[in-house]
Amino acid sequence: MLEPILVFDSGIGGLSVLTEIRKLLPQHDYHYLFDNARLPYGDLSEQDLVNGCVALIEQQVAKINPSIVVVACNTASTLVLPALRDRLSIPVVGVVPAIKPAATISVKKRIGLLATPGTVKRDYTNELINQFAHDCQVILFGSSELVLMAEEYVAQGEINQTQLANILEPIKQADMDVLVLGCTHFPIIAQQIQQILGDDIKLLDSGSAIANRVKSLIQSTNKSSGHLAVSYTREITAGLYKALTSYGFTSVNHITG
Repeated sequence: MLEPILVFDSGIGGLSVLTEIRKLLPQHDYHYLFDNARLPYGDLSEQDLVNGCVALIEQQVAKINPSIVVVACNTASTLVLPALRDRLSIPVVGVVPAIKPAATISVKKRIGLLATPGTVKRDYTNELINQFAHDCQVILFGSSELVLMAEEYVAQGEINQTQLANILEPIKQADMDVLVLGCTHFPIIAQQIQQILGDDIKLLDSGSAIANRVKSLIQSTNKSSGHLAVSYTREITAGLYKALTSYGFTSVNHITG
């Protein structure tokens, strides 16, 4: 059996990244781990986030012996990568908001970053903006509500369009031409976001870039497996369980985080 690729997030948002990785590496086994007991991460203190993530990921690494860890969470990636890389001997890949490509393609040189409040306020995010978008006006929008809306959408198949429109109204009025989806939950509802914002605003996320990075770090194989397992830290609804099995997970487990 192939050593699995471990993909981690606070909730189901990391499935948007997992989907992109599977497009490039369909033959690999995957273990998706999400810490829904502490969702949303954007509301946690930095120390609680770091301690919890490192302990949970280390626990799963010891159990499943993965070839690589993908932290498919922007909020966690801004804080936990150094600690994980110090403690693990395998590669650790994080998610970086797509500030650089957004600045490159923007004609108006007015771009937006839609992320969790935690990601928006991190020094890491400001450093990305200063390094790659110094010639742009970057408008920051923080929302934890959208994280929960994406979770509900996966579990129930519906979204409150009025609530979504109210959240996105400041973005719609900001006269920008590119919006970075700086949380892995947001691509899950990108179609609904695009419908409200209109086609004049281009949406960007980091999923394909992360997939390419993972592919460059692990050894390719001709063996075919493609087994999908998922673990979570708090009991899930019947709707979410159905969504996960529909995605293709054949092993669905509640663990203690």
